[in-house]
Amino acid sequence: MIIDLSKIFGKRKNASKEMAKDRLRLVLVHDRANSDTEFLEKIRDEIMQVLEKYMDISESGLDIQIGTAQSEDGKTLVPALTANIPIKAMKRNN
Repeated sequence: MIIDLSKIFGKRKNASKEMAKDRLRLVLVHDRANSDTEFLEKIRDEIMQVLEKYMDISESGLDIQIGTAQSEDGKTLVPALTANIPIKAMKRNN
């Protein structure tokens, strides 16, 4: 029985390559998010403006972060914006 080891190790190398690329993306996104607080503050302010049209929210509990999440295909990491926004009450449209 002959086993083609290049196929086995070739796939492993390719998987390692993809893992390294995902790690690099994670490091870059994390670095950008931590170094540009002004950018995050602008996003926060604009989200607040939109939300305040429809609801009363607690600004003290607001938490917005840029990080990473699994892509829809589940194979790679992609940049993601996450927000935790405590809602006090919904506004009624008149």
